[in-house]
Amino acid sequence: MHPIDIAQVYIKAAQTGDQATLAHVISPDVVWHQPGNNQFSGTHHGIAAVGQMLGRMMAVSNGTFAITRADHYMANGDWVAVSIEFAGHRDGLTLQQPGVDLLRISDGKIVEVRLFSSDPAQEDAFWGQ
Repeated sequence: MHPIDIAQVYIKAAQTGDQATLAHVISPDVVWHQPGNNQFSGTHHGIAAVGQMLGRMMAVSNGTFAITRADHYMANGDWVAVSIEFAGHRDGLTLQQPGVDLLRISDGKIVEVRLFSSDPAQEDAFWGQ
C-alpha cells in the first residue's frame, strides 16, 4: 500500500474506534510525539504506551475527543502529512482546532507520529496537568 493509503486507513480507524485496524497499521515500536505542555505531552514509545495515553485522553474527555475532519493527505517519501481538525468537551471546556498529523511509514506500518496543534495553549488548558 502507498503511504497515503495507510494514513487514510489509520485516520478512518481512529475516527471509528476500530482498535483491530489501529493495531494492524501502527508498529508495535511506534514513537509518538505528543505536543504541548500538558499531562499527555512528550514522547511515548511503543503501542502499549500510546494506547494507554489515548485511553486516558478518552477518559478525561468523557469519550468526546475525536478527529472531526481529515483531508489534504500529502506524502514526501515515507512521511505523510494530514490536515485535520480535532475536538472534545470536558468539564465546561471545549477543544476544537485544526492541526497536522505527520506520520512516518515503514514496511506498511506507522512507525513515528508527530502531532501539531494550531492553538497549543487551548489544548494544554483542555488536557490540564
